[in-house]
Order: sequence, then C-alpha cells, then structure tokens
Amino acid sequence: MQVPNDYVPGYNAAREQDSARADNYVEHTLIGDPEADAVMDELWRVAPRTYYDLIQACMDGDEEGMRDAPPLLREFFERLETPPAWVDHSAFTPGVRMFHRNSNLILAAFVGGTLVEGFATNIAKSFFITGRVRDRGVRRLRQNNRHLIEIFMPGGLDRSGDGWKLSVRIRLIHAQIRRLLNESSEWDTEAWGVPISAAHVGFAITAFSARLLIHMKRLGAVFNEAESRSFMDVWRYTGYLMGIPETILFRDEEDALELFRIGLICEPSPEFESIGMANALINSAPLIIDIDDPKERRSLASYVFRASRALIGDEMADSLEYPHSSSTGFLRLFRLQQRYYRLKARLLPRRSSDSNFTRFTSLLQASAFDEAGISYRLPDHVYAEESSNW
Repeated sequence: MQVPNDYVPGYNAAREQDSARADNYVEHTLIGDPEADAVMDELWRVAPRTYYDLIQACMDGDEEGMRDAPPLLREFFERLETPPAWVDHSAFTPGVRMFHRNSNLILAAFVGGTLVEGFATNIAKSFFITGRVRDRGVRRLRQNNRHLIEIFMPGGLDRSGDGWKLSVRIRLIHAQIRRLLNESSEWDTEAWGVPISAAHVGFAITAFSARLLIHMKRLGAVFNEAESRSFMDVWRYTGYLMGIPETILFRDEEDALELFRIGLICEPSPEFESIGMANALINSAPLIIDIDDPKERRSLASYVFRASRALIGDEMADSLEYPHSSSTGFLRLFRLQQRYYRLKARLLPRRSSDSNFTRFTSLLQASAFDEAGISYRLPDHVYAEESSNW
C-alpha cells in the first residue's frame, strides 16, 4: 500500500495499537466515491448548464424530467431506492425523540466539539483551499444545521424525506468538490491522498454520531441506551446515503469510537489549515444567529472558545491555537445553567433571558430554510469566492 506522505508517522503509531483498523483507514485515504465521481464527470460533460434540473428530477422521482438524465445519474438514484438490509426505519424513532428533547444542546456540542475535532485533521485542507467556511461560512454552517434537523425529523430518511435528499445532495457536492480539487494545482495527492476521501467522510460520521453523544452528555443532555443506539442508527444510514463505503462505515457506537480513535492517531498533527478553520468556525457562531454588535460578538465567541476547550481538552485546543483561558469548572456550571433555564422555561415560559448561554444553545434555530426549496446547484469553481452561488 502506498501510504500518503503526511500519514506515515501516524500510521506507524496506529498500527502498534490496531493494525487492521490502521491499515483500513489509510487504505481509504486513497479512495473517493467511485460511483458519485463517475456521475459527476458524466453530468458535467453532457449537461453543464442544466445539471441541477436533472438532479432535481431524480431526487423527486419525476419520470418525465428524468428522461434527459444521463444513464449513470439514473442508475445512481435507482441503486439508492432500496435501503440496505440492515436499515430499519422504525428503529429511528427513539433517536428522533431524543434529538428533539435535547435540541438546544445539539448544535452547542456540534460546533464546540464535533466539528472542531474534525478540523483538527487533514479534513481541514479541502475546506481551507476552497474557502467554504472562510468566505461563505455562515451559509454553509446554516445548511449543516438544516441537514442535521432534517435527518432527525420523523420520516426524514424516507425516500421522499428532506433528510434523505440532503444526505444525497452532500454526496454529490463532495464528488463535485473532489473533481475540482483534483483539477487544481493546490491539491497534493502524494502527501494527502484523495480529496474528501472515504477515510475522512467515514471519520467525520463517527464524530457526528458517537463523539457527538459524548459531548452532548457532558453538556447535560439526558438519554438512555436505547435512544443512543437509535441515534447511531440514524447516523449510520445517513452515512450510507452520503456515500461512505461499508468497509469503513461504523457498525455501532463502540466501533465508531474505535474508528475515531485510530483515525485520529493516523492523522498528522494540526497544521495552519486546521488552526484557521477551527478558529473561523468558533468566530462564526455569533454570525449564525445574526449578532451584529462587535462587543457582543467578541463576548459570545470568547464563551464558545471556553466551551470548546472544555469539550475537546487543553491539548487539542492548544494545538489549534485557541485563546488562553481556563475551562476548569465550565462544564459543571454549564449543566447547572441548563437545569436552571429548563426550570425557568417551565415555570415562567414568557420570561426570556439574553445571555451567552441562551445564545450558544440557540444555534440550532439558525438553519438555511430556503423558501424555494432545496437547491441542487453545485460549486463550479474550486474557490468559493469565484464560484456561482449554490
């Protein structure tokens, strides 16, 4: 196996702990998504100006609109029509209920913990090169929020559900960005492997699921074993729809945590792209909920940095060059505030309180709901600032 140069030290260290998982992870840094990549190549070749109408028709099952779709695109959607045998839609219900019961903590854990942990890896390089968070970050993050909400709506992962459609949309976006990066002189395949590799998407889904559960619990979320198992089921099927091959798609929570652990060892230490992306993410939190006052923005960003440091730990926070601050006792205080605001909302429902805590826990409300419906436009330039809106 040809190991990408950046991965050699971490790969050797990971093999000492779990050689099979380390081999599997690094093998998948050389794999993209062959099916979606082939679809995107054909779609861009035969219908560069009308591709989004064809995708829309396939998403909606519009037979008339699909007549002009390239064969590969039609076959791609036909394969997705039937879920794998391990998918049980009825098993999603407890996880859906748990999600909505703890919804005010979900995005706090997502932004402060899960996404930052993802950016601490080479995942950050594709984001940094394209500028998707640096230049158009607020809309991208709101779209992420929308996806998160939709997969946990009742029926969201049914074939006609928006969670299903948004998951497949992400898969196609990844294929398009992979195509653009492969054509760019900025991507170093020899050092980094394939852009948006199967390893990275497989790693990310473990963070979105199993690691998110850990961060949620540390912030005060309440759920039982059946609910956490159902939560993982939702994310596993979502990962499948996003194109993660089953060879690196987690089976359950324990498997996801081990994949995350070994993958993190394989990944190189955070470089400037990771530092830039993590800090841009934290500083964008006030913009997501439309805070305009500079002083209030700085105050909330400082609060989110402290929360994130408490979740990811001082070692990772320091490697990402977070501002120096103490997170000692932060999570305990956060959980006390959570109980206080829950009690206050129950006893005094009309009394609102504006604080960094309430702002941080309201991030999920800021989602990109477009009145015209889901857009299936895709980036048409490797740099976000030069791409058409999508």
